[in-house]
Amino acid sequence: MNNLNNTQQQSVIIEIRAGAGGEEAALFARDLFRMYSKYGQRKGWKQGVLNCHPSELAGFKEIIFELTGSDVFSEMKYEGGVHRIQRIPVTEKSGRIHTSTASVAILPKPKKAEIKINPGDLKIETYKASGPGGQYVNKRMTAVRILHRPSGIVVTSQTERNLQQNKENAQAILEAKLLEKKEMAEFEKLSQERKAQIKWAKRAEKIRTYNFPQDRITDHRIGKKWHHIEEIMGGKLEPIIKALMERTS
Repeated sequence: MNNLNNTQQQSVIIEIRAGAGGEEAALFARDLFRMYSKYGQRKGWKQGVLNCHPSELAGFKEIIFELTGSDVFSEMKYEGGVHRIQRIPVTEKSGRIHTSTASVAILPKPKKAEIKINPGDLKIETYKASGPGGQYVNKRMTAVRILHRPSGIVVTSQTERNLQQNKENAQAILEAKLLEKKEMAEFEKLSQERKAQIKWAKRAEKIRTYNFPQDRITDHRIGKKWHHIEEIMGGKLEPIIKALMERTS
């Protein structure tokens, strides 16, 4: 599990997926992407979108992007898990508060020597990139789908108009997922005490609630609350990241 403890990791791949809540969950996924993007800008990190599947109202059913910069993994690793939002959706006419979720996975980008893929293990397909509602973004076969036969992992990329770039993006996502699979296999071999120390990496764990009516964000792992929710979701994540780092130092 070296990558989970490497505070100098220079690049991470972040996967955000809409969960329960339909279109509102997709809008929440978009808000999380914007929050991390703004935080990355504040830190001077570089960003690149590897793949995305937009929803009808300009949200994201899924978005996968890369952040690169100093100590990016040591800070972003705490964001992995299920995020929950409570607010009145823009689509809600009666003013009722809805609860929606989105999952975040933080995947360290492997170094070249860490993951080696046999080209013969890959099934690569191309197709036409599409947007929300199924309309084609372009008419050329620029989107890429890769199946890694030994693991059964399937990844796609359609954000670029260039076939080769989409192929490289999909390959980067695949490598990160294979590293995660390898590390989780190692994780299962660890003692319960060691598992508790690195529980932040669990995808299914509900880690945080964003309550808009009460202007409050709660991190359930450390039981701490913050106000000024709009500022935090505007990229000012420093207080939360600092509290989490102090708790595990």
